[in-house]
Amino acid sequence: MFQVDDKGLERSQGGAGGAPRVVIGTPVNRFKAYMLDGFLANQKEIQVRYPDSELVLATVEHDFARELQGLLISRAIRGTVLRYETVKPDHARSVVWNIVSGAAAIREHVLSRTGTEYLLRLDVDMTYPPDMIEVMEREIQDHDAVFSGYALRDYGLILAGGGCCMLHVDTVRRISPRCVEFRNGDVLHDDVMLEADLFRLGCRVRKGFFLGICHYVNESEARCIEPRPVGILRSLLHTPLIRYVGIRASLMAKRDLLGRARTLFYGSKSRVTRPSALLRRSQRKS
Repeated sequence: MFQVDDKGLERSQGGAGGAPRVVIGTPVNRFKAYMLDGFLANQKEIQVRYPDSELVLATVEHDFARELQGLLISRAIRGTVLRYETVKPDHARSVVWNIVSGAAAIREHVLSRTGTEYLLRLDVDMTYPPDMIEVMEREIQDHDAVFSGYALRDYGLILAGGGCCMLHVDTVRRISPRCVEFRNGDVLHDDVMLEADLFRLGCRVRKGFFLGICHYVNESEARCIEPRPVGILRSLLHTPLIRYVGIRASLMAKRDLLGRARTLFYGSKSRVTRPSALLRRSQRKS
């Protein structure tokens, strides 16, 4: 059943129990739902491995919210569906505002409950190893946030993206999701602004390629990576101070300078990998 609070945020519950230790949150819309079945099957595996967790899906599409609720119930996934409204300035054109508003709804949900220790931000077009929560909890020890990098759908790798990021609840409380869209159309996405806010607040951040992650291009093809060392050049380029200076320079220039730099350094096309190949390689290692 949906319940509407005094802020107009609709919630539906799929499962019971108190506040979970870990909330997995992701905004979702029909456009990116081509991998929804695979994502939910993967989330079920993760939840079986780590029962003290909850999946929170946030959507701006009201009819889709009820469909998502039914999917959680039918798959016996402990979860919540949030329905939200997109908030953006008049000049905004980017769809990233939908993501930011969804992330804000998830943040509000997490902070409204007592007992949750971590928010794990994922993307609905990716799949992750069943033990990912245990891995991320291990890596976040003595830190406020941890990013596990992954392959982008078109080219290159991203080390600090919003598709795999765990935040301690105290950090969630201090930082609100945001993005910046310039009038020329350039956008600094929410994960970029999260990096800036983490640095500004003096948070302890860990980055690496800790997980095997598949980022789907369509239902059957994905770009997959395995855990790997970060590398000297990428480590230098992702030191907090250098990233912060780059973000501040982008704000001053009103251009996505970091995105242009990524294209320059990592812009070569990478072949699409079928996710079964990653699975086979992982099985040989185990």
